[in-house]
Amino acid sequence: MASSSPRSTVLPIALVMFGVGLLAIIAIFGLFAAGHQDLPAWISVVALLCPAGLIFGVIATVLNARRR
Repeated sequence: MASSSPRSTVLPIALVMFGVGLLAIIAIFGLFAAGHQDLPAWISVVALLCPAGLIFGVIATVLNARRR
């Protein structure tokens, strides 16, 4: 049974954002280790999804706990 609480939609989105950002950070480290110096700006912007996803996930969890 699917619930319609905001947590059910925000938390999975936050987890995906965190995961994509974490993959971008791993890719940045890998590219630097491979000797690449000038990385495109978009990969740095995508890496910002990691802390944004973490913040949204924490906020969604705290708000859900307060409602109960």
